[in-house]
Amino acid sequence: MPGMPADSGSAIVPFSGEPKHAASAPPVRPIRHGVPPPISRVYISWSSGNLLQVACLRPPSPEEGAGRGGEEVGGRVVEVNLGVGAGNGSTEVEEEVDEAEMRRIEYGSVPAFALLQSRKNALAEAAAMQHMHSVSEHAEWWQYVLEYSKTIGNLLGNQDSLPALIFEDPRAILKVREKPTSLKAAWELLEIFYVDKELHSWLLERLVDWLADYDSLLTKTDGTVYCKLNNFQKKLINLQIVENDDDYWNGLSAALSVGWLDVVVNMLRFHGSYQLDQMDNRETENGLVEAVAVLVSTMPRMRPDLPKSKLGQCCKTRPDFIKAWEKWRGQVSKLECSAFWIQCSHQKTRDGLKNLLHIMMGNIKDLTAATSHWLELFASHFLYIRPFTVGFEGMHHLAQKCIQLKPSFDANGLTGLLNGILSENPEVVLAECTKKFGPWMVTHCMELLAADNDYADIMLHEERPNFGGISIEELHRLVYAQVLCSHSLTWQIAPTYLSSCLNQGLGLLEILLLKQPIQDNRLVLKTLELCRLYELENVGTNIMKIAGIYHWKHGRKGTGVYWFQQAHDKVRLDRIAQQLFERIGKSVADDNFKQWEGLLELLGSDIGSAGGLEFLHRYRDFKRSLQQALEGRTGEAARQTVEFLIQLMRNPSTPQRFWLPLLHDSVKLLNCKPRPLLNVAETTLLLNKLQELSMAKLRPDFCSNHLPSHALSSVRLALGSNLARAILEEA
Repeated sequence: MPGMPADSGSAIVPFSGEPKHAASAPPVRPIRHGVPPPISRVYISWSSGNLLQVACLRPPSPEEGAGRGGEEVGGRVVEVNLGVGAGNGSTEVEEEVDEAEMRRIEYGSVPAFALLQSRKNALAEAAAMQHMHSVSEHAEWWQYVLEYSKTIGNLLGNQDSLPALIFEDPRAILKVREKPTSLKAAWELLEIFYVDKELHSWLLERLVDWLADYDSLLTKTDGTVYCKLNNFQKKLINLQIVENDDDYWNGLSAALSVGWLDVVVNMLRFHGSYQLDQMDNRETENGLVEAVAVLVSTMPRMRPDLPKSKLGQCCKTRPDFIKAWEKWRGQVSKLECSAFWIQCSHQKTRDGLKNLLHIMMGNIKDLTAATSHWLELFASHFLYIRPFTVGFEGMHHLAQKCIQLKPSFDANGLTGLLNGILSENPEVVLAECTKKFGPWMVTHCMELLAADNDYADIMLHEERPNFGGISIEELHRLVYAQVLCSHSLTWQIAPTYLSSCLNQGLGLLEILLLKQPIQDNRLVLKTLELCRLYELENVGTNIMKIAGIYHWKHGRKGTGVYWFQQAHDKVRLDRIAQQLFERIGKSVADDNFKQWEGLLELLGSDIGSAGGLEFLHRYRDFKRSLQQALEGRTGEAARQTVEFLIQLMRNPSTPQRFWLPLLHDSVKLLNCKPRPLLNVAETTLLLNKLQELSMAKLRPDFCSNHLPSHALSSVRLALGSNLARAILEEA
């Protein structure tokens, strides 16, 4: 759905609402696209779930073409989550994960994922030797997955930084240190139900703890326990007598229904009967409030331990818990039937405290009235009505009943995810993760789903013909890898996931590496490092060749030759040598000599892999020595030049068409007085080469040089003269 931007400030699409409709103004979400103005066109399209893709494009101009090497930003695509947020003026209780934070998570999860895959491969080899069907049969596998899950969980956010029940302020109910994220909440749910076997005996207590951390995320429309307490906290500062306010007792009932015992005890101490000037007149009332607070603080909890901020009586075994629970229920029933209630004159206090006792006794009517979300009602059932339930026993059936009683809008996928978990349906869980939490979540959570679930393990790893012969696990990894490849800041970590896809991953990895830009040498080095890491030598060689061609064509000859040498590309180095041969000067003073001499310096001292350029290295040494000999700098320079000449003429890599220029440049040395520089054998060698050159002129494919016409006769005369003097010298 393309559209043209408007000319009204920085807004892409301005909204001009009428004053009478100001209350119903649509929610406005800022788009951080990062594209410099002007923006000429905007494209909008739906993505998966509630994601909306917005593409902002700049107008094309000649200055942004190939001349700048594609460095100028032409546009950008961003995703907007329409399912998060409640519009203008709403109180946000969830921290959205922005691009920078998501990149931190993506990079941080790579070591944990790679370590787990390495351990899986090692266990797979051991399982094959021990004739096991799968890796999950190893006793230590679930511990590896749990360690992996804890690492990812810490990466998503520290538990201590989430909304906590902390009472630093005596009249503070909830203190939000950092807004929670649905991504962290979803990950913890999967860990609780699929990975941590140590939690199975106190699974419901762990779910209550999870609800205490993430109740604020369950819905944006219904008043959850968190919302009730948060609203009352704002109201508390203006209240003189809290027990006269209905929201006070509603908040107490709601907090008790979901097991937030420390909140309940703290709020009970707000009661006016605790004030020093009221104790004498309200002694019975204060005693009842304190008795309820003591019962709440000693409620049995079936769990191995309790954090310092949590209240309750810890029971580590099921028999101990049943015994403590029956005793505690008896105390609650005894207080409920006490005669002291008649002496309590404050009607709201009496009714509110009795309502709390009804909740502790498991009264379904009061529990239903105290909760707003089906998950809160679900947790209250297992806290007070079915406290002895273990594992998944009847949980899904109860969840469906709670959903019917408390239908709630699922804003961020958490309740849908939990419903899929309780139904023990991995397909539903995977679908919810795909729809609500994106490719990163799906890719990394599949290890949790299959950790101790044979059906999920088969479902995820079975190769499917309709997917091109790959499994669901590999499909989602490939999708996530493509997401990483689409961004310049994350493509470097995509190979970790592509390499774990045995069917199509390595082929896509080769394509990814070959498509990386080669303009920047640092990026080329990074790509080559990845090639070495994943043992893709052929791909690395091709990348070096491509880089060499690019730099050579753009005038960076030295960089081009460097990459050709690194690739051991003898064919192209020979072609370069042929081009350089055309530029060789006719004499030492020629300026062309300086041009190609600098290029040879860049080739380095290792000429073994330089192919046809070996001749140019030797010719450079000959030219330098000849220059020194003609200038008379050293006495040995002349003899050294002759030695270079003999080596060049004997070397088969020296092209025949350069024999005459070499000899012509040496005429002055050949005529050197008083004694010859060449002996008889050396002079004979050069005369034979000259004879071969004379015969070669008769062939049609002979390549002539640009020397004067008398050059051949001058060289023949100098060699003849040197031969005569050499014979006399030896005689």
